[in-house]
Amino acid sequence: MKEDAVAFAVADADYVLSPPHLYIPADTSRYDAWHHRVKRIVDLVLSSLALVVLAPAMGIIALIIKRSSPGPVLFVQERLGRDGQPFRFYKFRSMKHDSDDAIHRQFAAMFINGDSEGCADQNSGDQVFKIKRDPRVTAIGAFLRRTSLDELPQLLNIVKGDMSLVGPRPPIAYEIENYQPWHMERLKAVPGLTGLWQVSGRSSVAFEDMVRLDIRYINTWSLWQDLVILLKTLPVVVRGTGGY
Repeated sequence: MKEDAVAFAVADADYVLSPPHLYIPADTSRYDAWHHRVKRIVDLVLSSLALVVLAPAMGIIALIIKRSSPGPVLFVQERLGRDGQPFRFYKFRSMKHDSDDAIHRQFAAMFINGDSEGCADQNSGDQVFKIKRDPRVTAIGAFLRRTSLDELPQLLNIVKGDMSLVGPRPPIAYEIENYQPWHMERLKAVPGLTGLWQVSGRSSVAFEDMVRLDIRYINTWSLWQDLVILLKTLPVVVRGTGGY
């Protein structure tokens, strides 16, 4: 199921050289046509149904979080959406309340700048580009992250129109301080709950390969592709691939 993170670079398109990187710029024409309105309708219908079906489970998760550690149930953070527009991003809280974000800021800089040694799992040597033993994470939070249940409140973001079911993951504002100009191409689409990155190796995919996957998604977007990604996401979540 795992896709090659760089094989799509041979797709039919004009290359743009931005030393030292070779990439294909994002073409947003599909997002500006009637297809985008259809995508929005599908997002609204499916996310609304999911909220109704999952409401009991989300209520139980909220209760467990509230009883397990002090602090709010939801973690609300500013993220950047399409064209860099900021919005309030929702997750179930998986960390201790008011945790310092210095650890993640440092990690994000290393990840984006390609410091694979700093991001690798020191015990296994695997190239896993995620903080695997974050001391800020609570016991229930570790489970929520591993199963991706912490992401369920983003269904509210989808209903509001901040996000889509499928698309590039929305960055935190401080992350783009480390972006190169061509990395900004991934912000030309509405961000998603899942995407090509999640079904192509997730946290084992390097940042620049993730950006190329996002550009590939934008350039080849279709409702059928969204359906395929959604179907591939389920087994990835069930196995907990790349979730920490």
